[in-house]
Amino acid sequence: MPWQGVPSILSRMRTAWLQRWTSAPPSRCAVCGAWPAQPLCDGCVVRFGQPRHRCRTCALPVPETVAACGACLREPPPLDACFAAVPYAYPWSGLVARFKFSGEAGWAGALASLMARTPGVDDALTQADLLLPLPLAPRRLAERGFNQALLLARALARDKVETQLLLRLRETGAQATLDRRARRANVRDAFGVDPLRAAELQGRAVLLVDDVMTSGASLHAAASAVRRAGARSVSAVVLARTEEA
Repeated sequence: MPWQGVPSILSRMRTAWLQRWTSAPPSRCAVCGAWPAQPLCDGCVVRFGQPRHRCRTCALPVPETVAACGACLREPPPLDACFAAVPYAYPWSGLVARFKFSGEAGWAGALASLMARTPGVDDALTQADLLLPLPLAPRRLAERGFNQALLLARALARDKVETQLLLRLRETGAQATLDRRARRANVRDAFGVDPLRAAELQGRAVLLVDDVMTSGASLHAAASAVRRAGARSVSAVVLARTEEA
């Protein structure tokens, strides 16, 4: 009889529903735990992610009336502009750690949305001819499984991302425990442009992308390499910026 097949159909529907529920449960805000919500709820973005007035070329916080910090006036960096979405502090430092070190690559979209809403970034994305994510050294890439800067760049403007122009030329030690001078020495000549494709940078506007900026040593080293290849302008956007260089 027709009704005899109903229990098996209902069983299959129940199994499919449970599989869908367990594989993609409603999201909770990673900061406040609000449910249901986006991975970052609007309230937490407003509370912890308000844009700050920053130096135009190094993204350090400066007073509203100041365009560039004293360090950048004394020694202009190789960046025409630099944008940072949030400070490298609670709750963002913890989310960055989850993104980079816990294999949670799915955070790229939510974190890139913070970058995109930063004043000046929308114009920078529009004006850029190329987005170049800072490349990881092969060993670090193998350990992590993905390049977090590349995932952020793709979430910002996938059609402008190039991954084979800017290259990592050598392994470098960890930057975290080094002072400013040592950081610069550590990444000196660590980046270069593929000589067979260098002509593609001639006269182009380039936007470098990275997750965290501390002293700016890595971004500056990459920017210098891109400038030597003939880029017309080089700017950078990062997710988080430490409060001190």
